[in-house]
Amino acid sequence: MSGSRHPAMDRRALLVAAAAGALATACGTAEGLPAGEVAVLGDSTAWEKPMNAAGAAMKSVASLRVVPQVNPSLESFEQIVRSSLRTRKTPDMLKYWSGYRLQDLARTGGIEDLTGQWDDAVAKGWVDPSLRGAFTYRRRVYGLPMNLAYWVMFYNPQVFREHGIEKPTTWQDFLTACARLKKAGVVPLHGSTVDRWPSFIWFQEILSRQDPRFYQDLMNGRGRYTDPRAERALRTIASFFDKDWFTPLDVSHTDAAAALVRGTVGMVACGTWLGSTLAGAGGKPGRSVGAFVLPMADRKARPSVIFESSALVATVRGPDRDEALKATRAWLHPAVMRAFSGTLQDGCPNPKVKAANPVIEGLAQQVRGDRLWLLNRFWEQGPPELVEATVDDLAGFLLNPSSYRGTLRTMQDRADEAWKVWREAEET
Repeated sequence: MSGSRHPAMDRRALLVAAAAGALATACGTAEGLPAGEVAVLGDSTAWEKPMNAAGAAMKSVASLRVVPQVNPSLESFEQIVRSSLRTRKTPDMLKYWSGYRLQDLARTGGIEDLTGQWDDAVAKGWVDPSLRGAFTYRRRVYGLPMNLAYWVMFYNPQVFREHGIEKPTTWQDFLTACARLKKAGVVPLHGSTVDRWPSFIWFQEILSRQDPRFYQDLMNGRGRYTDPRAERALRTIASFFDKDWFTPLDVSHTDAAAALVRGTVGMVACGTWLGSTLAGAGGKPGRSVGAFVLPMADRKARPSVIFESSALVATVRGPDRDEALKATRAWLHPAVMRAFSGTLQDGCPNPKVKAANPVIEGLAQQVRGDRLWLLNRFWEQGPPELVEATVDDLAGFLLNPSSYRGTLRTMQDRADEAWKVWREAEET
């Protein structure tokens, strides 16, 4: 590389410039929409059609249409949100994250308290009450769930049948399936560091199977990464590498979905939102695509599953504030949810609405029927800056699995400082 500037400085400069340009664009569109329309800014182009479907349904039940606006760059999207909340040119509504990221946003005072809307939805049976904690800050609700994705193992039933493998119902069944797939020339598992964030997946999955209570404590700052239970999780992942069970780490989820449908990858750990990608790759539910909740490694542990749910947020200073609040009152209506989740091809936070995808609906019935403990996804757990740094640490571990002890010490050093800052802010 020519020149004397540090690459990280170049990257920061580019991000600042990109965010500034994106913010100017966002502010240009945040002048308010025509009466009867309210804008929702998000970061995913894949959600445009589902949001338009929800908007059409909302028009019929509340004489109001939500209109998606998308900034697909994660970093500039967050810059836009943070910067615009301080101005009077903020978007009306946001597709945001739950958990600590939503709490961090609520601290700004720039988003609406939606506790009344939540309570009304619970009274009507339009939302699973157990999700409340993921959208709460200081006992008040600041976001409404949009989707409800469960984190599961996708697999190809035809490949399993071909090699005499039953869908795993115990941890030993899962390990046996991996070994048989490997022997048959099928890569058992997908592992990836593409786009950074997937680096947390296997730590999340293994730790929550081995000790869900400790996972919950660790993610909320009550446990330590240097605890033997965290080390056991990374040692387990390292043992999978030793057995050559993972794909190359540069295989994206899109490529892994196609490989699963083709039968060259055995299992892919992901949120149920991957269902639409699998369908796009030619996957057929029940034939070339199936899914199961990864069994508990400790049978004495409380049965659990990781979930992921985006938050619909209304801003305090949005140009169409009254209509935004009206939209929040209609969002969880069954007709709106049916249109949205059916187009998205994912699970629904309204228990009265069945998933359009039969594989996902089967999982939803299992989760509700078995009363599985819902654990929020790693990305939404803990101070955002800590999560971002820890994801990078886990990526380093995946690239060098023997480094697990040093990785855990580094993660704990980061956690000590991050939680100190977070708790000091809570006291102010």
